[in-house]
Amino acid sequence: MPIPPDAVKKLVKKYTGSNITSDGAAEIAKFLERKAKEIANFAVKNAKKKKRNKVTKEDIEAYIFQKGGINDKGI
Repeated sequence: MPIPPDAVKKLVKKYTGSNITSDGAAEIAKFLERKAKEIANFAVKNAKKKKRNKVTKEDIEAYIFQKGGINDKGI
């Protein structure tokens, strides 16, 4: 399921107060989709290691921890 560029436009406007072009929003959407796939694949493997079929918040947190965490702005 692709991330809609219009949703990215709204987020950019909300967090920066600036507008973004359609092609800029589409590029961010593609990047976010690739990142979501990476996180999901990690989380599924992590859940399977723990003998679960369902991904949990802890699986996502394990990915974040492994990749160096997030800063005070949630990034």
